Amino acid sequence: MPKENLYFVALIPHDTIAGEVTGFKNDFADNYNSSKALRSMPHITLKAPFKLLAREHKNLMEWFTGIRPVVEPFVVELQDFGSFPNKDNPVIYVKPVMTPSLERLQKAILTSFEHAYPEISIPYTERNFHPHMTIAYRDLTPEQYERAMDAYQHKKYSASFRADKFHLLQHDGERWSVVAEHIL
Repeated sequence: MPKENLYFVALIPHDTIAGEVTGFKNDFADNYNSSKALRSMPHITLKAPFKLLAREHKNLMEWFTGIRPVVEPFVVELQDFGSFPNKDNPVIYVKPVMTPSLERLQKAILTSFEHAYPEISIPYTERNFHPHMTIAYRDLTPEQYERAMDAYQHKKYSASFRADKFHLLQHDGERWSVVAEHIL
């Protein structure tokens, strides 16, 4: 069977915010028995993970560098916490403020991806963009979710970063790594 690679496209905050968000992830690992979010760097997903044959890597890099999002650099504001209270897999996240620039960037990437890879379907949940910076998921039980939300629904957090580039990440079997960046 041909080898496949796993990729996604994201905004990555600067080191200070990444450190603060990782601190929240560590809190979930220490106090709510949920550590899976520590496997990826803090980010806002713009194109959800997708698989491509390894031999397509060069073509993917050409697609990525050729994206023309027609978006100027902009500020991403992070404001408090939110959640997806899914019955089996609840998620808790730092909440980015939706702005026209953020929405345009995500839609431009999806449109470009769809033209380049029409055989890979884009689910409704991805088209219905709800930006988030995950701090707990997958191994967060519904019971721990309830406990954590008691604390995090009232917790305050405010930060911002300049979005002047976005990134293509690839999974190497153990962790995600940036393989390319695209300057806005």
